[in-house]
Amino acid sequence: MQKTHFIDINCDLGEGFGTYKVANDRELMPWLSSCNLACGFHAGDPLGIYQAIEAAIENDVNIGAHPGYPDLMGFGRRKMEMTHEELYATIIYQVSALKGMTEACGGKLVHVKAHGALYNYSAGEQHLADILAKAILAIDPALKYVGLPGSCHEKAATAVGLTFVREGFADRRYQNDGSLVPRRVEGALLVKEDEVLSQLMSMVSRQEVTTHEGDILRLQADTFCVHGDNPNVLNLLKTIKCEGEKMGLSFR
Repeated sequence: MQKTHFIDINCDLGEGFGTYKVANDRELMPWLSSCNLACGFHAGDPLGIYQAIEAAIENDVNIGAHPGYPDLMGFGRRKMEMTHEELYATIIYQVSALKGMTEACGGKLVHVKAHGALYNYSAGEQHLADILAKAILAIDPALKYVGLPGSCHEKAATAVGLTFVREGFADRRYQNDGSLVPRRVEGALLVKEDEVLSQLMSMVSRQEVTTHEGDILRLQADTFCVHGDNPNVLNLLKTIKCEGEKMGLSFR
C-alpha cells in the first residue's frame, strides 16, 4: 500500500497595488493550505490585503504575516541597514497590522514568515533572526515562526520558545550550504511543472534535494512554498495537488 504523506503548501500573496496584482490571490487560494500575506512595506495595499484575507478565510487557508524591509522600489529584495530598534518596530508594525485585519475579518493569524532579503539575511545572521523572534513573541507567543531548516531562524525560535515551522521551496534551486540560489542567477526559479513536482516529491519522500551544483542536500521540511510571483504559479499548484494525490500526497 502506498504511504500517504500529509503536507502543507504555502504561497506568498497579497503583493499587489491598486489594479496591479502580482498574482490572482482568489484564484490560487483553493490550491493552498497556507498563505503568507504582504503587510504593505515591500508590497500590498490595504484593499488587496483585505481581499486576500477574505479569500483565505473562505477557502479555509491558514493565514500568515509576511513582513519585509520597507523597500517598495526593490520589492523587499535588497538588504537595508537598520538599527535593531528600527527593525524590531518595523516587524511589530507589519505583523500587528496583518493580525488586526485578519481578526477584523473573523479569521486568525497563524504564523509569521519574513519576506525576501529579510528572510535570506536573517537565515544567516543570528541578530536579525533574533529580532524577528522577539517581535513575534511580543505580539503573540502562539504565532509560529516559519523559516529555513537548520538556520538562524530555527535557533532564534527555539531560544524564545516559539513553534518553528521548517520551510522547503518547491520552485527554487538550493545551494550546497542550504541557502537559495539568488534570483539573479539563471535557473534559480523553477517554472516547469515536472521539475517542481519532482523537487517537492524528493523533499517529501526522501528528505533531500539536488542542489544547483548537482550534489544531494539533506532537508527536512514541514511546509513547502510555491511563490506567488512565479509566472506559472497556478499551473504549478494544480499539478502539485492533482498529480501529488496520485503519488500519495494528502494536503492539510
